[in-house]
Amino acid sequence: MQRKLDKIMAICEKRGFFFPSAEIYGGKAGFWTYGHLGTLLKRKFENEWNLDENFYEIEDCNLLPEQVFVSSGHLEHFRDPLTECKKCHFRFRADELIEDELNINVEGIKAEAMDKIIRDNNLKCPKCGSRELTKVRWFNMMFELKVGAVGEETMYLRPETAQSAYLSFKREFYALREKLPIGLAIIGKAYRNEISPRQVFFRLREFTQAELQIFFDPKKINEVENWNKVRRYKLRMFLAKNRKSKKVVEMSCEDVVKKLNLPKMYVYYLAMVQRFYLNILKIPKEKFRLKELTEKERAFYNKIHYDVELFLETLEGFKEVAGIHYRTDYDLRNHQEGSKESMEVINEKKEKFIPHVLELSFGVDRNVFSIVDIFFKEEKERNLFVFPRKLAPIEVAIFPLVRKDKLPQKARKVFSLLKDSGFIVFYDEKGSIGRMYRRMDEIGCPAMITIDYDSLKNDDCTLRDRDTMKQIRVKIDELPQTILKFLNGEKLTKLGKIFK
Repeated sequence: MQRKLDKIMAICEKRGFFFPSAEIYGGKAGFWTYGHLGTLLKRKFENEWNLDENFYEIEDCNLLPEQVFVSSGHLEHFRDPLTECKKCHFRFRADELIEDELNINVEGIKAEAMDKIIRDNNLKCPKCGSRELTKVRWFNMMFELKVGAVGEETMYLRPETAQSAYLSFKREFYALREKLPIGLAIIGKAYRNEISPRQVFFRLREFTQAELQIFFDPKKINEVENWNKVRRYKLRMFLAKNRKSKKVVEMSCEDVVKKLNLPKMYVYYLAMVQRFYLNILKIPKEKFRLKELTEKERAFYNKIHYDVELFLETLEGFKEVAGIHYRTDYDLRNHQEGSKESMEVINEKKEKFIPHVLELSFGVDRNVFSIVDIFFKEEKERNLFVFPRKLAPIEVAIFPLVRKDKLPQKARKVFSLLKDSGFIVFYDEKGSIGRMYRRMDEIGCPAMITIDYDSLKNDDCTLRDRDTMKQIRVKIDELPQTILKFLNGEKLTKLGKIFK
């Protein structure tokens, strides 16, 4: 919905969530700057992204040797179908043109087949309207760089963070006492030379990924320590056979294993990912689904692939924000062959094998935009973000009722108290109290503290709830514990008596 998108973008650019990078020079499609609020929101998402306490985060270089991507298959397979308008020379993705114009999913089909669809349906350039388009050809999206004083070595900016976990596997395996499964998590930048960046954060040339690679013994794929905790948990499954009806079925993890013949370990992490979205991010259930990809749609190395999709009103449909991939031993086996370094390990039965990998891959920027879309709310008197309290970039705002009579000094002391207590706080004293409330409503701040004349006498203050706009009075020395309870989900009515 363009109207909603325009309103969201106006707030985000004005208030410091995100805006085009280098915009004073005209900017470049596919590159965005996170402002101060966007940076805080992004970090909140990254900090909440913790699916298991036994997994370990590592950090690697963004630039890797050419041979890495020869072995991984990226130089051969990491490509998109490109066509060009002969009249205006605009280049764009052939698959997106077909999907936009004909609502046909062409993922996995050959360039020649896409070319035929474009010709048979007389599709035209989305920029100038010309029907004179070049034949579809494949375009590799890797960013190549020459390294060294005379550029003697070719390296590439990584198109995904995952390869770094495979390259680090043996080092970490030994450092972590040679036990499987182990999980290596990476939150970092990735780079793709997208043909036509679009849909805000959904096609970027530089972006952040949060990826978790779980290395395990394939013989134990149906052995899950905490299986009983999830076996009756219902997953929202959007199966390939239900594409036409768009029906989402809710199935217990136990039934997914039995009826869909999926391994327990895979299903367990489907449940963990769904719980992250529904319980931590507070995404409404009806806006979430786990989409099954067919053999033609998924990458050739993925034995099983489900995408996390969220319904975004601004983009008029469900959009992919994460994926759960069973990559088998493809990656470690290829790096073993390419590097001549063994990736084999030995289990307790003294059997040698190459571990298999289950990958949980999240597009951080996509998820940030999804949170902004889903939690934007229009009311009669105000537009605001109703972020879940723990995700809000600014947690508490402090205002003096007026800028005189020692109220600002008192408010500053409260600001210092809460900041020293670990909260992300904001102080404001410019404008009327109503306008200060509205500014903080707009950026999604859940808790607002006002210091008034009674505060000077009683050493208390008002605590206002963003969502209901109702208030209670709280003793200042009790504020840290009260705010903590509020941010953890406690209702305002349980923290004090509502007054008008």
